[in-house]
Amino acid sequence: MPRLEEHCWSCSCSTNVKSKDLSSASWIASKLSEMMSILTSMLSHVYRSLYSVHSTNLIRRGLVLFTVGVLLALVLNLLQIQRNVTLFPEGVMDTLFSSAWWIPLCCGTAAAVVGLLYPFLDSHLGEPHKFKREWASVMRCIAVFVGINHASAKLDFANNVQLSLTLAALSLGLWWTFDRSRSGFGLGLTTALLATLVAQFLVYNGIYQYTSPDFLYVRSWLPCIFFSGGVTVGNIGRQLAMGSNEKPHND
Repeated sequence: MPRLEEHCWSCSCSTNVKSKDLSSASWIASKLSEMMSILTSMLSHVYRSLYSVHSTNLIRRGLVLFTVGVLLALVLNLLQIQRNVTLFPEGVMDTLFSSAWWIPLCCGTAAAVVGLLYPFLDSHLGEPHKFKREWASVMRCIAVFVGINHASAKLDFANNVQLSLTLAALSLGLWWTFDRSRSGFGLGLTTALLATLVAQFLVYNGIYQYTSPDFLYVRSWLPCIFFSGGVTVGNIGRQLAMGSNEKPHND
């Protein structure tokens, strides 16, 4: 009898221990599951917050670049019209700053696209832009760009080839002074090529025209203007991107 009682007691104890182990294991598993669900929800919330902040910054930068492109288009197009470099059909110029309505919109959209592409290419090509990263340098770049456009309208040369070579040298000097990156040079050339093709298409269809064209339907110095404009807008976009990236760090 004592042996039977001892055997029963040991069986009951082992059963209790096993049940306690199972209950503790299930409790730990449930707690781990709760912690994992909390951690997953926190990570998803952080991701949504970061994504919304990134989207907001992207939209804000795009709006600023669009506004800059519109203002530059109004001022520079007015200069070209006053010097009779570009001619528009009758009735087109009765708009803001005596400019065709579609020019500021097209230039603003192009400025937003190019200005957002520059920092995007810098990050994906592993070539961060660290040369003269300050707003004072960006403002000087804008002033030089406006000066190049002013020179294209007011400087008188013996022929358009001399003017084009001079503006090409000034545009390369602008890139060397305020950029010096391969991505900036490549994107500036791409911008100049595409914008010149669009200008050729518009002139060919009679939307507007250039006086004394020497490069198919446009002036030969026009790609230089587009190149320097792409570099200028790119520097603005880079500075805006740098400011939006540094703001959370400073806070």
